[in-house]
This record gives sequence, structure tokens and C-alpha cells, in this order.
Amino acid sequence: MTINERKKSLIELGKFLNQFKKNKIVKDSSVKNNEPFLDVISHIIKYAKEQNPWFTPENIRYALASWAEALQPEKIEKWLSLYKFSDKTPSKNIGVIMAGNIPLVGFHDFLSTIMSGNKIKAKLSSNDKQLLPVLAKFLIKSNPEFEKLISFEEDKLKDIDAVIATGSDNTARYFEYYFGKYPHIIRKNRNSVAVLTGDETAEDLENLADDIMRYFGLGCRNVSKIFVPRNYDFNKLFKALLKYKDLINYRKYANNYDYNKAVYLMSTDAHERNSLLDNGLVLLKEDTHYASPIGTLFYEFYDNLDDVKKILAKDKDKIQAVVSKAGIPGEIPFGKTQQPELWDYADGVDTMKFLLNLKDKENLSVS
Repeated sequence: MTINERKKSLIELGKFLNQFKKNKIVKDSSVKNNEPFLDVISHIIKYAKEQNPWFTPENIRYALASWAEALQPEKIEKWLSLYKFSDKTPSKNIGVIMAGNIPLVGFHDFLSTIMSGNKIKAKLSSNDKQLLPVLAKFLIKSNPEFEKLISFEEDKLKDIDAVIATGSDNTARYFEYYFGKYPHIIRKNRNSVAVLTGDETAEDLENLADDIMRYFGLGCRNVSKIFVPRNYDFNKLFKALLKYKDLINYRKYANNYDYNKAVYLMSTDAHERNSLLDNGLVLLKEDTHYASPIGTLFYEFYDNLDDVKKILAKDKDKIQAVVSKAGIPGEIPFGKTQQPELWDYADGVDTMKFLLNLKDKENLSVS
């Protein structure tokens, strides 16, 4: 199967996903092979929360709609034009271990592997096992040759030539132990941050609320910490966050919020208690760490933006994305953390380049 044939099928997948809007499904009768896939995913959306309470219909539709936006023909063309493909290169067996914190979080690794012409042996998270196999079947329907490139593994990964694994710092040590002998990309914990100046508009802060609260804050691209100038007025931010006030009605989110609030209020550290801010939906806690618990947003004061730049440069291996309009290197606009483009790779590691450059018995590890 040539790269142009793979590209054609990917464009068809984008058209299929374009039926999923962020608040509804709009059936397009011109989509090829639409049935029964549209009905199957509609069913998954409706009942996914019964298997994983974090996967609400709103969040699944948002994930599908975001991928539809990424898989526009011109964006697919731009992404693939960055690389040289050879249809004569023997494909490798790539073991891909996927996280399951948000819907389709491993989809980019899936696409990169099959578009590179390699074979994927995907190990799905138990939290996100339904959506990706349906999309894989859609691709196979559009071109049966994809069946040779795609398999989903229930047991241990065997007969692999390289590994891409995503998990926590703890699971990364496990991955290193078991898969270190293979060429690999092993991803650890990362978090996203925002740098505010106090000059942000109401629209900026509402977009930032999306970056913080979308998917209940469970993604590595969710903003889990903000840097703010000393004496920053949090009232405008609190007001913007209340666009997600209905999240407190979700039992799992509310339980986490209540638990963390109780822990912080019972702290023996007076400064920790006094620095805690609360709007009934989100706890704001002064903290130098990046990974904040569910229902909590960490904040840290700064006196000079140059100090923040130095901190972020020092901790770049802990940061996934920086949201700001303060001139921070690599910053992205407010509201865009959960809408990465195809060429925006996790941890800044070019997955497609890694896959295309695999050679026999050559260790090209990135971890």
C-alpha cells in the first residue's frame, strides 16, 4: 500500500469524524462506508460513562470533533509533506502501549505508525478500549490492506521491533526494564502550565478555563498550574472557571474535589491553609509542583517574567505545553491545549521521524 493510498483513507476517516460536533452528531450521507460505524460510535458515546465515568458524552464528542479538525485534507498534506516515504521499506512491528486518561489519547501514535507504513501492535488501556478499534475497522473498510498493519493485543507484546509507551513516571521504569532493549519512545509524566500577566481579557480567561477543565483536567495537555504576578486578582479567573460549574454534579469529580479540600484544610501548615482559594468548583492552591490533583489548580507568584522563563527552561522535561501571551518561548494561545495539530508531537519527540528511521538492530531510543 502506497503512502498516497494511506493518505486517501486518512482523508476519508477525517470526513467520517467530521460528523461529530462538539455538542451533537450531524449525519453526512456523502461519507463513504458510513454504516454501521456511525451507529456503533453513537452507541459507545451514549454508554461509555457506564464503563468509565470520566468519559462523558460531551468529552467523547469533543475528542472526535478535535480529531476531525486535525484530519482536514490540507493538514494531512502538510503533516506528511514533512517526511520522505519509501513504499519499498519493509515494515516493522511496533508495540504501542497507550494511556487511557482521556478519549483517544493514543490515536496520534496509532496514526503515525500506520501512516509510516509500519505495523502496529496496540495495547489499549482498559479505560479506553472501544473507540479506537472502531476507527481502525473504518480504515480497513476503506482499504482492506490496512488489516495487515493493525492488530490489538490483549496479552504481552511479542514479536516487536520497536516500542512506543506512554504512562506515569512509575510505569516508565517498568517500560524501561522490559522494553529498553528495543528502539523506543517512552513517555513519562508531563503537565501543562499557563503564565498570566493580569492583562488577559475575559475571552482569554474563558479559553483558559477550557485548557484547565476540559476532560476534568485529566490530560497532560490540561493546564494544572498557573504562574501569576504577585497581588494577582483571582476573581476574574474564578468567574471564567464557572462556565464549567456543572462538573461539580459529576460524582467522581465532586468526590475528588471534596477529598482534596478536606486534606488541605486539615493541613498543619498555616500558610498552606491560608493560601487555599475556593469557588465551590475548583481549589486554587499555592504550590511549586506542577501536577495538581483533580479539582485543584496550583498557582505560583512571580515578580519578574524572566524568572518564570528560567524556571520553565530548567523544568522543560516536565512541561507538555505553555499557555500564554506574555512572550514565553514556545507558548500557545489560550484555549488550544486540547487541539494539537498532527505535527505537534507529545514531549516534543517526532514520532514519525522515529518510525521512518528504524533500522534493523539499530537502537534509536528516545526516553
